[in-house]
Amino acid sequence: MKRICCRNLALLLAALLILLLGGCASGKEQKGAVSDSSGVNASSETDRDLSKTEKEEKTPEKSVGEETIVPTAAAAEEPTPSMTPEAAAEPLPTAEPTPEAAGRMVAIDAGHQSQGNPEQEPIGPGASETKAKVSSGTYGPASGLNEYELNLQVALKLRDELQARGYQVCMIRETNEVDISNRERAETAAAAGADILVRIHANGSEDPSVSGALTMAPSGENPYVGSLAPACQELSRDILDAFCAATGASSQGVYITDTMSGINWSTIPVTIVEMGYMTNAREDLNMASGEYQQLMAQGIANGIDAYFAG
Repeated sequence: MKRICCRNLALLLAALLILLLGGCASGKEQKGAVSDSSGVNASSETDRDLSKTEKEEKTPEKSVGEETIVPTAAAAEEPTPSMTPEAAAEPLPTAEPTPEAAGRMVAIDAGHQSQGNPEQEPIGPGASETKAKVSSGTYGPASGLNEYELNLQVALKLRDELQARGYQVCMIRETNEVDISNRERAETAAAAGADILVRIHANGSEDPSVSGALTMAPSGENPYVGSLAPACQELSRDILDAFCAATGASSQGVYITDTMSGINWSTIPVTIVEMGYMTNAREDLNMASGEYQQLMAQGIANGIDAYFAG
């Protein structure tokens, strides 16, 4: 009986020992499973960190790509310092070079000056008849302009127009404060080597209803420039026709005269352009406007082209 109890006790102890040993083994396995799970979780965090890093690294690349988008046409046309409104508003040439201009020089005389000179000079070489050296011209009551002012305004526009077409230009005067006689004006043009002399003037009449444009040229019987008369008359016709076509002014034709000292002293083909009547209110105001002045300049230049085209 004692042996049985001892055997049973031994079996009981053995069973308890087995149970204890089994629990330890199970604990070790569970501990190992947690470690593996921890490793998986750590790997997942690493993947998320790497993903985050890759995203952060790609973001600047995407920004750079967005910053290098080709500008649209509208963006490309945004004003630059060289395209300011002021620069765009600066006067530009109104014409391109013409073949007629090649090697040609035009002398432009803006008629009259701010102060006339009543001193006398012969009306032509060797003439006994004399005239005042130069006067100040007529006046526009509607515009308030003096003729000498108007003449210079148009002459300067004509200069720019002719230069844009390729002509060389000799300006007899570029300011109103001068003292140049009609004889000296003709001599200055020839001395400069000009091919023609174009004298810019405006007309006046006691009848304020009179209007229209005309040009002046010498006759074939002119004792001073008779040999130049055909060329002067042709130049006068060409300019008058083109002037009236450009401006819409009525034509009073080519006026033949041998009494103009500015013509008689010339040694090159010459014409006087009477652009209109300053004593006619409508014509006076037209001639005072910059737009109409540009048309007048273009018309005269067109006539010069026609003359040299033959």
